[in-house]
Amino acid sequence: MYRIRSLQPLKAIFCREILCPYLQQHSMLKPSTEIFYYVANHRDLSVEINPNSKTFTEKFTVNGAVSAPPPPVANADDLDKSTLAKNALTFQNLLKKHAGSSVQELERALDRCSSALTEDLVLHVLRRHRSDWKPALGFFNWASKGVDGYTPGSGAYNEMLDILGRMKRFQQLEQVLDEMSKRGGLVNERTYAILVNRYAGGHKIDEAIEIFYKRKQFGLKVDLMAFQTLLMSLCRYKHVEAAEFLFHSKRNEFPPNIKSWNIILNGWCVLGSLRDTKRFWNDIISSGCKPDVFTYGTFINSLTKAGKLTRAVQLFQSMWEKGCNPDVAICNCIIDQLCFKKKIPEALGIFGEMNERGCLPDVATYNSLIKHLCKIRRMEKIYELLDEMEQKKGSCTPNARTYGYLLKSMKKPEEVPEILKRMERNGCKMTSDAYNLLLNLYINWNQWEEAQSTWIEMERNGLGPDQRSYTIMIHGLYSNKRIEEALDYFNEMTSKGMIPEPRTKLLVKAMNIKLKEGIGEQGIKVTNDDSSLTHPVKSKRNRKARQ
Repeated sequence: MYRIRSLQPLKAIFCREILCPYLQQHSMLKPSTEIFYYVANHRDLSVEINPNSKTFTEKFTVNGAVSAPPPPVANADDLDKSTLAKNALTFQNLLKKHAGSSVQELERALDRCSSALTEDLVLHVLRRHRSDWKPALGFFNWASKGVDGYTPGSGAYNEMLDILGRMKRFQQLEQVLDEMSKRGGLVNERTYAILVNRYAGGHKIDEAIEIFYKRKQFGLKVDLMAFQTLLMSLCRYKHVEAAEFLFHSKRNEFPPNIKSWNIILNGWCVLGSLRDTKRFWNDIISSGCKPDVFTYGTFINSLTKAGKLTRAVQLFQSMWEKGCNPDVAICNCIIDQLCFKKKIPEALGIFGEMNERGCLPDVATYNSLIKHLCKIRRMEKIYELLDEMEQKKGSCTPNARTYGYLLKSMKKPEEVPEILKRMERNGCKMTSDAYNLLLNLYINWNQWEEAQSTWIEMERNGLGPDQRSYTIMIHGLYSNKRIEEALDYFNEMTSKGMIPEPRTKLLVKAMNIKLKEGIGEQGIKVTNDDSSLTHPVKSKRNRKARQ
């Protein structure tokens, strides 16, 4: 007889020890949301609730006669966020501990983990390894074997595909995609967007286009929206020429509308080619397709980037005259460039004019002003704008970028906690960029304890460390003459499949030379092969962690 003494053990212990074996025996895939009513009416189980429990005061016995069944309780899929985070952290620590283990050893360790798998839990674990594909794939492959009756859904597959695509592991990506497509009904629009985006990001243009034509095999329509998604992905990763060629070659199949024109125009703008942007702008005008606000905004953005601020302001003013009122994004673009040119009074003038014309500023408007005011240390005006943002809330609520500009302007480590408290008070969550910024600040201030705490917190929250984090740490340690520790971090980074920046490779070669000179024959032979960059001395940091 099982005795359930509180609600929390009920979620994990009851589902694992009683329900899951029973459902597996009877070929049921998932516990229903009416889990306790189901169990209460089954004749083969005997369950007694502790009469002294704070949660339950009545007992029931399942032997045909049911007395006062408890209300429905959420099953494993409905675990609260704190429990999910705790279970995800357990898996994360286990994967980290077995980073160098074989697949069999890792799976045996995972089998011993008591947390029942759910789609939400798998997603939480995968998201904690966005920049570390090996443990993510090892965990996903183990979970895919039907552990606890769990089968990955579209969300888990999509997350795994995105991780592999981000890390340019296309062979493994294709294996996961094959498995996903064989199961049927799992490939969706999100899958398609991830695939074309990651292939384009990996400069695999043919593969991205091939995925577009495979949509029918996946049970998806080959339509204009999917075509535009492909064009956007190609343009995003600077394959604008290929996108424009595809755009023109498919005009009969997908007649261009203003959105399709805008995608290519924006691609040339992002690429920084004013000549091609002007050419394509003229093509739009001559095609008879009426430019919309986004078209104007893109061209104005291109002009401002090229330093043609006067022409951009003229086009901006003409929009009011033509009845195509600029939106907040266009106003932000003009304000940002005026600030960049140190014309802050003019920028503040447009900021004031926006309210008069009914174009309400958003967080990006405030961020543009705060960013440039921070550079000239106009702290009184900065905090005035920040207070205004916090009062307005909604679309004006300060975000991580807002506080990032403030942190960059800090001159002393004592100023940081107040900004972080304000951040937390306004519900602004930390991002990987924010953690990297803090890491860089603390290292520059030679505050190594705070830097290490930031590293640990970033890792615990699943927001890194990424390549940028390791680069900051390696260069910072070298600047402080802590060469062995810097090499330890470099080894750890490369073991995760991260590709170091060229400057980091050069620095590591220089460190190896210095180390060789300092310890004689124990130094490392430096060659042109990247494998010689790593340092074989066991990591002091890792040894301490294991102890």
